[in-house]
Amino acid sequence: MYDSISGEELDPYRRLSAGEIQTIVGGKRRYRALIHKRIPVHSVGIEILPAYYEEFLKRQYPDLALALPAAFRSVDQAVDFTAMSRLLFKIERYRGEGAAADLFYEAKVTEAVALTVDAWKQRGRQRERPLSAEDAQSLQNAVSYIADHCAASIPLEQLAAIACMSESKLKGCFRRQFGCSVTQYIQGRRMSQAEHLLVHTDLTMGQIARTIGYTTSSRFAELFRKSTGILPVEYRKLSRRA
Repeated sequence: MYDSISGEELDPYRRLSAGEIQTIVGGKRRYRALIHKRIPVHSVGIEILPAYYEEFLKRQYPDLALALPAAFRSVDQAVDFTAMSRLLFKIERYRGEGAAADLFYEAKVTEAVALTVDAWKQRGRQRERPLSAEDAQSLQNAVSYIADHCAASIPLEQLAAIACMSESKLKGCFRRQFGCSVTQYIQGRRMSQAEHLLVHTDLTMGQIARTIGYTTSSRFAELFRKSTGILPVEYRKLSRRA
């Protein structure tokens, strides 16, 4: 979980945002991301090595060990995983040493696994199939439209028409492809544009807010801080330091 971050994951492209629970399951393809320079990355997380679930868990809970990678993938980029957020905050604040620290971290890893599996079960063990080639192309048409018009108000009905989908199908395809809602995706594109304007122009906060589609600088600052973990004024100062 990131407290502050500025960057994007690649393949597929998606914005990295503060406050989200992110999971990376290795072994199939190399993880690729662009992290913007000079902006602090503050995060806390747990790394679970294959030996843990392929050996230890397999002996204790055979069925669970096989399901664990799928369970972690199912909660990627969750913004409503309050129990996991609390656990990670506890880990971040903990300052123990020695045997007590070993016991603490061991317990937290076990708790994280339990929370993940429980969340997966509550979601009905959803295993979403990749989009068909036709749906992927239709979704790309909507995404390209957003890229060109993200500063304007874009009704869901209009995007659905561009993608030749029903509104419910469009929302489902966005969730499957990008792990977020249509609204969150549009806000992410706006924040990416704001980052560029903060670094490469001398526009005021109000001017940037209006350029990317917000009527007030306070609303822009609120959403920018939620996305990156820092205020836009701080972002500009950090990005321009020598």
